[in-house]
Parts: sequence; C-alpha cells; structure tokens
Amino acid sequence: METRDLNITHWRGESIGAVNEQSSNDEKFQNQTLRPILKLQNDLFIAVFNNHVNKHKNDFYSLSVEKKLQFIENAIQKDIKFRNSLKGMVIGLFTLAEYEVYIQNSSALNKRMMNMLIERLKSQVQLFETVLNN
Repeated sequence: METRDLNITHWRGESIGAVNEQSSNDEKFQNQTLRPILKLQNDLFIAVFNNHVNKHKNDFYSLSVEKKLQFIENAIQKDIKFRNSLKGMVIGLFTLAEYEVYIQNSSALNKRMMNMLIERLKSQVQLFETVLNN
C-alpha cells in the first residue's frame, strides 16, 4: 500500500493554497488533498459533466450562461447518483492516511469537495460550448 500512496501523492503534486499553523484541519485537507485531486481530475470532470448533460438535458447548450451555471450547481447538489460518482473520483485518489482523516469528518469535507467542484466547473462553463462545436 505504501507504493500506491507514494504514486498517488506524486501524480497529484504539491499542495495548492496556503497551509500554516493557523489553518484548520479541514482547510489543510482541502489544500493538501482536495485541490490537487480536483486539478488532476479536471479533464475527467469536464468529460463526465458533458456526458451527464448529454444523457439528461440536451438543451443545456442552448441555455444562457446564467442558466448553465445554475444547472451545474443543481446537477451536483440534487442528483445524488451523479454527486456520488463525482465523490468517488476524488476519494479514489486519497492515500490511506487521507482516507482516515476523511472518514472522521466526511460530511464537512464532502461539502467542501462538492462546492469546490461546482466552482471549478462553473469557471470553465465555456468549455462546454467548445465540446458541442467540435
């Protein structure tokens, strides 16, 4: 298992964001674990979201930008199966030690994880237009 953990942390890279003594445990976990995983998995999240849209809401591409942003948020917050799938893509890249931390406060960390993912997808909404046009 040590090899797996070393490989995972190597692939993810360094922490993203400040971590210091004043940082809460959740903030440390967010910057040391969640942000690098979300960055690493970004292309996959874009593809998964496009697939979700194509399966469930084909007129997404014709919505206004504001409605697209709302759709992204609603899709992740209200579609439990979709949200759980996204969570699995993140949790699958935890080390064993990170998983132990995660299970101690999974509710709060899930909320952080999904909020960060929502903001990440919203900030890249223009990519969903590009996929349609290619």
